[in-house]
Amino acid sequence: MTTRPDVLVIGAGVSGLSTGIRLVENGARVLVRTAAPPARTTSALAGAMVGPNLSPPGDPQRAWTDETLRVLGAGPMPGVAWRDGILAARPEGATPPYAEQTPGFRHLGDDERPAGFGTAFTVRLPLVDMPVYLAYLLARLRDGGGEVREEPVGSLDEAAALAPVVVNCAGLAARALTGDTGLHPVRGPRIVVRNPGLDRFFMEAPMAPAWASIFPHGDHVVLGGGQRRSDDTTPDPAEEAEVIARCAAIEPALAGADVLEHTVGLRPGRAAPRVEAERRGDALVVHNYGHAGNGVMLSWGCAAAAAALALGAAPSA
Repeated sequence: MTTRPDVLVIGAGVSGLSTGIRLVENGARVLVRTAAPPARTTSALAGAMVGPNLSPPGDPQRAWTDETLRVLGAGPMPGVAWRDGILAARPEGATPPYAEQTPGFRHLGDDERPAGFGTAFTVRLPLVDMPVYLAYLLARLRDGGGEVREEPVGSLDEAAALAPVVVNCAGLAARALTGDTGLHPVRGPRIVVRNPGLDRFFMEAPMAPAWASIFPHGDHVVLGGGQRRSDDTTPDPAEEAEVIARCAAIEPALAGADVLEHTVGLRPGRAAPRVEAERRGDALVVHNYGHAGNGVMLSWGCAAAAAALALGAAPSA
């Protein structure tokens, strides 16, 4: 980019790329600075299922999720597949409010529920194969005229000197940039196995530090189900065995599936996402971080909100 950008976006995960796309498609000159390419961000390690929307009316996260579902449902998109699946919880009577509004919703009877679950229902939701999806977002951003540089930003002051508007989509790194002590790492394992023939997803309500999630993506399945406050990204063989065992108890075909990959991601844990603007000298800084395990689910809604804040100050192209 030979001219000064209108907006500098920090971070090239799903939030940074989605926000960058919203900005360039509204005419802004956008430069994305990132410590790692999209394929090596935390976003690349997400499962990822979008929905159901369980936030109450009036909660910004409800509108943000609805916007993401709208965008993903508007037409074919690389990496996105709408699939039927089961959401379940161990206790009886645990169907959350608003779940009935989810497409494909149907309560499962006693003879249909997986063993050990008191509540289960079917839904139809988008699953996102993140490496494929992030590559699509990156290409779309560049096609719109945006530029991505693998060059981290050392501080918000540095970023503010480069553009009149800065959008902070730095994920967990936003803690160092902002001093936000409410932001913390939440460790989550991601086990990828060869698909033994599954096409339906399964997600156990994460009411405990460990649960089961099974997300099929064509020739592979992403298994997960764990969260604990830690910054350790070292894969743990015992944890891998536990994840596979929990998932195989629901889908027995997974017991002998070949493990293709085992990685650990650090979700940017926070009580609530931060989507707001503040002045920093002569620059406007818009924050869009702290989505915890819902970064993909909230991505397009938060991108629209952050872009609206940014475009209120950014000069037109």
